[in-house]
Amino acid sequence: MLLFVSALLILGCANDEQKSTQNPSKPNIVLILVDDMGYGDLRSYNPESKIPTPNIDGLASEGIRFMDAHAPGAVCHPSRYGLLTGRYPFRTNTNVWPEQPVIDEDRMTIASLLQSEGYHTAMVGKWHLGFDESAAIEASRENAQESGNNIRAAYRQYAEDQLLSGGPVDRGFDSFFGIRASTDIPPYFYIRDDRVVNPPSDSIGNNYSGGIWTDIQGAFWREGGIAPDLELIDVLPRFTDESIAVIENHNSSNQNKPLFLYVAYPAPHTPWLPTEAFEGASDAGMYGDFMAMVDAEIGRILSTIDKENMSDETLVIFTSDNGPVWYDKDKEQFGHDSQGGLRGMKGDVYEAGHRMPFIVRWPGVVDHGAVTDQTISFTDLMATFADILNTELPQNAGEDSFSLVPVLTGEQPEKEAVRPPVVSVSSRGVRTIQDGRWKLIEALGSGGFSDPASMDPEPGGPEGQLYNLDEDPDETNNLWLDHPDVVNRLKRLLQDYDREGGSRPAE
Repeated sequence: MLLFVSALLILGCANDEQKSTQNPSKPNIVLILVDDMGYGDLRSYNPESKIPTPNIDGLASEGIRFMDAHAPGAVCHPSRYGLLTGRYPFRTNTNVWPEQPVIDEDRMTIASLLQSEGYHTAMVGKWHLGFDESAAIEASRENAQESGNNIRAAYRQYAEDQLLSGGPVDRGFDSFFGIRASTDIPPYFYIRDDRVVNPPSDSIGNNYSGGIWTDIQGAFWREGGIAPDLELIDVLPRFTDESIAVIENHNSSNQNKPLFLYVAYPAPHTPWLPTEAFEGASDAGMYGDFMAMVDAEIGRILSTIDKENMSDETLVIFTSDNGPVWYDKDKEQFGHDSQGGLRGMKGDVYEAGHRMPFIVRWPGVVDHGAVTDQTISFTDLMATFADILNTELPQNAGEDSFSLVPVLTGEQPEKEAVRPPVVSVSSRGVRTIQDGRWKLIEALGSGGFSDPASMDPEPGGPEGQLYNLDEDPDETNNLWLDHPDVVNRLKRLLQDYDREGGSRPAE
């Protein structure tokens, strides 16, 4: 049931000195998503972190920390699909992103929802949900066959001002400036709205840091086409500059509209490229220095919101798309636990793959320094935004989304779940479902980057994994055979989710 948020907030906030007197019915919304950051990188989540993150920690002190928030996917594109659509990514094929759009044309996104409610919607950063690139791909294949080159190196057959349909401006955003995927996946070029800014007509070779880092860590990128105007080390600050321009131009060009800005940083994902000013800024090597730079760039955005006198009217959300690429050897080398005590890493069904810091600052609504253990999913943003705007979602939108407004306002009892059990999917398509205490994994192994990725069940042994996270947060004691009732309940729930096509019940 939707909440009448404006009235509720006025009643709830009248006598709270920590809260401002403003309760806008349509707040500005700034959503900041970083890439491959660990649960233990922020000092607000891990006091022993070796990385200085004062700006993000400042957000946490001024808002609420969700301690059990989950990405719907343990790698980039499934996570982003769930974030934008309110729908679990296992319901579609997100692997089509290199050649075609992942989000169907008629599917509502958080951007199109807000756009329909009068918001100016802007995105800056990493899309990674596909464009229609059929013409460029076919030209690249022909070029590769003719030249005998690796298709990745030849994959740069784009023209200046070439149309790339199916991206952000066709899925609810009024404007977009960014890149198609990560800064280690070629071709590398900027996109403005739905047009190529400068084509990737130059080439760049493979790069590896070597030394203490694996081949997928450090200053790692893949060979391929690159635009003459793009330097990989400049991408992160360039996205901050573009985000600042959106905020600064908002009051002059869209003064009658609230703003929704989605900043999707491609960092601290590889390549780890801290600028000279941040070299040695942390005690966690290149990764920590780059994360410190990410924090500083976020600080620039927050400072701009303050400078434009928008802070009291702006809801800021911060999180990461999935867990880090950080091994046991890295913990031993630097004494830094990027996973924050959780098992696994990026791509895995284990907690470090998909449990993420999730911070919300909303002056006048959210108490300073609040903390909640509610188990939530990124998919919940769709229903949350609809609730804030007092509008109902269509039944074919946000099928796995539940409003977090009662948690933000402090109305939700902490011991009562605000939504049904949460589902995440690993890089190999293995699902996990958890209700806070109990966590079921459909198969054996990590389902992702950690070894072993998969295991065959032994005769009479468990077919999957069941953990009691209250008693075993390290996920080391598989209780699959000990609690068949819990296993059957959670398996039936997954079957219900599959059969119904959604986990949000019909109105």
